[in-house]
Amino acid sequence: MGYYENSFYGLLTLCAGLLVSQPTRRAELDKTADPRRRDDDEHPEKYWYQVYALVMGADWVQGPYLYSLYRDEHGLSERLISSLFATGFLSGAVSAYFVGAVADKHGRKAVCMTFCLLYAMSCFFTIIPSVPLLFAGRALGGVSTSILYSAFDSWMVTNFRALKLVDKGCDLSRTYATTGVVNSLSAILSGVASQWLVEYTGTKKAPFVLGAALLWVALQRIWGCWAENFGSTSPASSEAAEKRSVWATLKQPSMLAIGFASTMFEGSMYLFVFYWTPAIKAVQKTAGELPYGYIFSSFMASAMAAALTFNIVMQKRPFKYSRLLVGVLLAANFCFAKLAGPKTEDAAFWLFCLFEACVGMYWPCTGYLKGHLVEDDVRAKVYAILRIPLNVFVVLSLFLAGDGRDFIKVFSTCSVLLTASFGAVWAASLKESMP
Repeated sequence: MGYYENSFYGLLTLCAGLLVSQPTRRAELDKTADPRRRDDDEHPEKYWYQVYALVMGADWVQGPYLYSLYRDEHGLSERLISSLFATGFLSGAVSAYFVGAVADKHGRKAVCMTFCLLYAMSCFFTIIPSVPLLFAGRALGGVSTSILYSAFDSWMVTNFRALKLVDKGCDLSRTYATTGVVNSLSAILSGVASQWLVEYTGTKKAPFVLGAALLWVALQRIWGCWAENFGSTSPASSEAAEKRSVWATLKQPSMLAIGFASTMFEGSMYLFVFYWTPAIKAVQKTAGELPYGYIFSSFMASAMAAALTFNIVMQKRPFKYSRLLVGVLLAANFCFAKLAGPKTEDAAFWLFCLFEACVGMYWPCTGYLKGHLVEDDVRAKVYAILRIPLNVFVVLSLFLAGDGRDFIKVFSTCSVLLTASFGAVWAASLKESMP
């Protein structure tokens, strides 16, 4: 067994140890003296976790083979592939505001169901070797991603509050961390499934068919198991008043800081996805082909271990979430600063794992902060607007960065931007009372 395989299984062992130490809803209910709060064994958030696992599985199962499908089976040029990827991010930026507005006005459940249909169409268009349909597939993928990162979160937080799940032993912080764990598990299992499918069928189109099937199952679960929720339902709330509420939320120093940090961190995360392969190949000393499947799975196991650690640490609330976010941004900055300098193959691998651990902490931390700072009335719209600068940032970065050989310049830039982002969050936390 090689170095990367041993590392992966070691990280899985760490995750298993953290898993058995997790705080649970049942433990919280057992602390109460009211037996009526302990009589329901069914977890009130199980349908959320089931749907999230399915939709993220559909997303992850495509990832390893999208570029390869374009290049090897469709025979597209590098320039055309770059244009396709840029189309996805641009469509996400253009559609973000409208996606959020529709979700708040017409229902988050309905928009999440629409996501399943649109993303399934994107999967089918991606496997057809027709340039116009490939561009249509990327455009639908961009719109779908805007929905995935706005409407789903909005539905979950509003549902959490509407059902008063705190009284049932749940905790929004723990929900976000568990969602991160579900995401990491979906990524690991999807990576294995996609590799097996490609080997069995002999075509890189198979993972996209599986993705569409998972989305169909998710659509059925949402339709049958989720309750609808909306933004503002008051007839007195005019469109002008709603716009004032949106912009009043976005103009808060705390939201501006979180929005800036999200753009810088998530933008760095997307650039990491594009550049980690050439970066680790540049310092490769081991003989033969790198085991990319085990390396990717190690990254996901690192993120899962961090999310599990988040659950344990923040159970007692030893410090503010805003302070934890500053620490996460500092650690991510350290990773990119070191990756931009001289390094060995082992060091590069573990720095990438550390950055993925930052990702595992980042999602529940920012999810909890936004959950408390944004009103339910405009939640989906605000979440979607926050993704507009992110999409623009990624498109501009890919345009300016060039090919995979420029990763040192890209990592250096990410380090500088993350320095600015943790400074912004720190300053906002001093000025305002952030959670």
